[in-house]
Amino acid sequence: MVTRMSRLFLRTLREDPADAEFVSHRLLVRAGYIRRQGPGLWAWLPLGLRVKAKVEAIVREEMEAAGAQEVHFPALLPREPYEASGRWTEYGDGIFTLQDRKGDDYLLAPTHEEVFTLLVKDLYSSYKDLPLTIYQIQDKYRDEERPRAGLLRGREFTMKDAYSFDVDDEGLTASYDLQRDAYERIFRRLGLDYVIVSAHAGAMGGSRSEEFLHPTPIGDDTFVRTAGGYAANVEAFRTLAPAPSEIEGQPAAAVFDSPATPTIATLVDLLNDHHPREDGRAWSAADTLKNVVLALTHVDGRREVVVVGIPGDRDADLKRAEAAFYPAVVEAATEADFAAHPALVKGYIGPWSPTGPVLGADSASGLRFLVDPRVVDGTAWVTGANEDERHVLSLVAGRDFAPDGTAEVADVRVGDPAPDGSGPIELARGTELGHVFALGRKFADALGLKVLDPNGKLVTVTMGSYGIGVTRDLALVAEANADDKGLVWPRSIAPFDVHVVATGKDEATLEEAERIGRELELRGADVLVDDRKASPGVKFADAELLGMPTVVVVGRGLADGMVEVWDRASGERTPTPVAEVVERVAALLAPEPV
Repeated sequence: MVTRMSRLFLRTLREDPADAEFVSHRLLVRAGYIRRQGPGLWAWLPLGLRVKAKVEAIVREEMEAAGAQEVHFPALLPREPYEASGRWTEYGDGIFTLQDRKGDDYLLAPTHEEVFTLLVKDLYSSYKDLPLTIYQIQDKYRDEERPRAGLLRGREFTMKDAYSFDVDDEGLTASYDLQRDAYERIFRRLGLDYVIVSAHAGAMGGSRSEEFLHPTPIGDDTFVRTAGGYAANVEAFRTLAPAPSEIEGQPAAAVFDSPATPTIATLVDLLNDHHPREDGRAWSAADTLKNVVLALTHVDGRREVVVVGIPGDRDADLKRAEAAFYPAVVEAATEADFAAHPALVKGYIGPWSPTGPVLGADSASGLRFLVDPRVVDGTAWVTGANEDERHVLSLVAGRDFAPDGTAEVADVRVGDPAPDGSGPIELARGTELGHVFALGRKFADALGLKVLDPNGKLVTVTMGSYGIGVTRDLALVAEANADDKGLVWPRSIAPFDVHVVATGKDEATLEEAERIGRELELRGADVLVDDRKASPGVKFADAELLGMPTVVVVGRGLADGMVEVWDRASGERTPTPVAEVVERVAALLAPEPV
């Protein structure tokens, strides 16, 4: 039975929502697909639910084709599994927690690794039961500090999460590749461009982590790529370290006065004015070592101040720092942190002073000192001497100071060499479509998931985790398929295949529109008929806003036996005899040959 707009629970809006930043947010609200309930919280209206169901159907088809079986867990879960894995505290303020009337702790699940693991532990005990991949499509909850952009960053969202269980690492690789291939098919069916990038695993852990990113200027992720095929998000990018240099024969470290030079720029100016290089080259910021002071708050609440030395022509990237020191929370050191560590002279910090080492495990301060991978043995730097208005020349790594390790904290720039040797990188913006993780045994170890192997020995199961943001991906399809008039849905997930618009005022026009709708439905099409008593202008504007891929206009041409078939994506309008319109539209709906 055709759906009539006069009975559809729908109100379109002519004005954009005041808080709408992006196209998908603006149009999904205006077209009556979703309605705001609170920050990051959305009600789904009939049209929105139809699109969401079609996205989920594609996901289900591809999951089943990859051998995964569907289950369903509650969103409200007890504390104990997350306590066992360590993620109750690891998540920090990022999750919603609550207590029941007895005072027991619960959370609204941000993801479900723990309970999937426990379910398999409860039911399976032998290698003969594996491999196994199970999945669900379920709502997740995360306490986003600044929910925004409609469905792109919400506090409640729908996610497909799948989990594989294998006896050994070889099995995990096979399961991982099956899911990875399924993701490529899903995103192609949704019509979304994607780039697969190496990613930081974060709270998930594991040996392998890849994100599927949709390149878009509105993306909240930055990623790098090369013409040679390398791709990674900035948190996972690894700096290509130079070879060590010869230390012997380099000038001794020399302290010099540097009044009023608390910044790299002022230091470089002073060097060029008063300490010219012997080789005639001008000093640059890249010759200096900038010492960034960070405060880490560890999961046990302990606060630690660390110093990271990076080339002076680079800035610290907080997202990369968070990945480098995960799971600690990272922020710039405060005045209180400096007051607690008087060895750090602001503006003139360095790992060495004329009286000895200042930073590192063997120093008087005891502060950890890490360096950028470019700071290798034999490289010489100009940096602070830990005395007010004094710096040091020719401070050589491996001779004058020995860092405690390296940390990827410096920003990534266009032209940096890719670590795989595939050439210089370029930077782009993207939004995450999905993420696949080779978890390994982190959760199985924490929760005691073991099975008997062929020799009767208990072995720990190895796992993979695979997530797709269903509602986010729906919004990205809307974002990528719109024009200045409204949404333009791809047929694969459009709420209706055909929108029949009756523009005449007489009964014959409406009757013909409904007849066309009924016959198309008999051909397997989902049909929406605009039977409202509204002006043609209002109906056309709503047809453009709602975005069905094919629109059939039944209007004044009917007197001559003609209607109009309108392709929403191209805007092309084709006059068509009434007697031929059903066949013509049905042909448009026929699946393309594979």
